[in-house]
Amino acid sequence: MKSVLGSLLMLLVLASVGFAQDESGSTAPPATDPPAETTEETVETTEEEAETDLNKTLEDAAETAQKTAKEAGEYVSEQSEKVRQQLDESEEAKEVSAGILNPIYSLAEYMSFASFHWVAFALMVSGVVSFALQLVLGKLVVLARGGFSLVEIFGDAQAFLISLVGLFLTTQAAAENSTFTESAGAVLTATAVGLVVGIIFYYWGQSIEIQAVKGRRVEQREEKARRK
Repeated sequence: MKSVLGSLLMLLVLASVGFAQDESGSTAPPATDPPAETTEETVETTEEEAETDLNKTLEDAAETAQKTAKEAGEYVSEQSEKVRQQLDESEEAKEVSAGILNPIYSLAEYMSFASFHWVAFALMVSGVVSFALQLVLGKLVVLARGGFSLVEIFGDAQAFLISLVGLFLTTQAAAENSTFTESAGAVLTATAVGLVVGIIFYYWGQSIEIQAVKGRRVEQREEKARRK
């Protein structure tokens, strides 16, 4: 009987020791940090960083484009200078140049009469006035009628620049080769005539553009009718 009780006590002691070892040896699962919540400050910081990166990218692209354009301009300038030097040294190019300029020189000598610079000055003034009005007032009138043409704008702009350069060159030539610029009466009368003629040509050009707008409208209506 005592041996039985001793065995039961021994089993209880061993069971309690084993249970204690299980509790002491068991390791708790590692604690995990809770997921960080995205706050408004984090979102704003991210947006600012993205905007900064975008601005930097745009600045880099602009600098690269500017550098490329500068290099291209320098390359074209260098090549143009080389071509000019080669043409200056070429006898064939000199002959072609003389063939272009000699008829102009001959015509200039033939037309070197007293009133030539007066007529040339008045003609250039009329061109400047006419095409300046075409670019400003004429295009506004056409636009008010629902018309718009880049080709006509570029054409009038080119004609205006040609007339303006011609006016400068005519005045310079007249100052060097005649007494036109020394006569106030000649300058004023040539300017007045050029102004009147320029206004007349402006109205003429404006009427032509308006007719062109009407013609385009008719073509558009006919095109729509054919599609239907």
